[in-house]
Amino acid sequence: MTDANWESLSNQTVAVAGLVYFLALLVHLAEWASLRQPKVDRELVAAGAASAQDPSAEERVSERGAERIAFLGRLGILLTLIAGAAHFVSLVGRGMAADPNRVPWGNMYEFTLSGTFVVTLLYVALYRKFNLSWMGPIVVGFVVTVLMVAVIWLHDEVAPLSESLNSPWLVIHVVSAVIATGTFTLGGIASVMYLVRERSERRAAAADRDLGGWIARVPSLPALDRLAYRVHAFAFPVWTFAVLITGPIWAHEAWSRYWNWDPKEVWAFITWVVYACYLHARATAGWKGRRAAMLALVGVATLWFNFIGINYFSTSSQHSYAVERVVDGAVVHIRI
Repeated sequence: MTDANWESLSNQTVAVAGLVYFLALLVHLAEWASLRQPKVDRELVAAGAASAQDPSAEERVSERGAERIAFLGRLGILLTLIAGAAHFVSLVGRGMAADPNRVPWGNMYEFTLSGTFVVTLLYVALYRKFNLSWMGPIVVGFVVTVLMVAVIWLHDEVAPLSESLNSPWLVIHVVSAVIATGTFTLGGIASVMYLVRERSERRAAAADRDLGGWIARVPSLPALDRLAYRVHAFAFPVWTFAVLITGPIWAHEAWSRYWNWDPKEVWAFITWVVYACYLHARATAGWKGRRAAMLALVGVATLWFNFIGINYFSTSSQHSYAVERVVDGAVVHIRI
């Protein structure tokens, strides 16, 4: 296949991935919507069954509702797997389309593709271990939204890497940064859902009613708190490796200095400090629950501002270019 064919394949498969992700989102939302139906059906059937002396009718309706929910859950995760496979092919196509072939992390569009793929990969990998079926609509909705933004506003043609990026440290540094970014994002989702469920429980308690609807499917507050802590505890050393070890080494190789006070370096360190405070507060001060969730959201906000905001608001960052283009016979750097 030619480079043009590989690039065309990448563009086509990312479109397929986005479409299948969207279908998976619809299925997951239908699954959430179905969580309310069995309760209504049971009430209606119970009223009729009482007069008909048929107590088994309510059980049959309940079983059908549970089967419908289980089917939608399986279909949703299957569609997510198919979309993830197409997503992976699009990444491979971007790398193979370059001459010479390279890793698909040459610009912001490619990094966005990689980051969203890692979010999907981690969700699928941890799906059974942590029973993450409740997270499906949130993860898929996040991925399809970011992919849409990437395709519409960030898309760029494949081009050779700039001289500073053409290094083995690109693979080591970016792989660790992408893994940490995806993992922190999952931790942020768990923290958001902790706050949502906590608020719902307070309202239910004030109204003297049981927690119902889709929110009842979300794990308990202690389980969400524990999940968020475990995910952040895994991501933090990976981020440390990316920001404080491989990043400075690569900076020294490219710019002869380990630390340049570059805006992206500074914000990466700020993110590291926030998450260090999060883990330290949990380990020593006993921070759990709402306070820990709020601090985790501060961390994910700094993370994504570093990823997106710096590229658009900073005019001095040495990380604001990634590809080289020939314009009127001169080689110029294109911001990402």
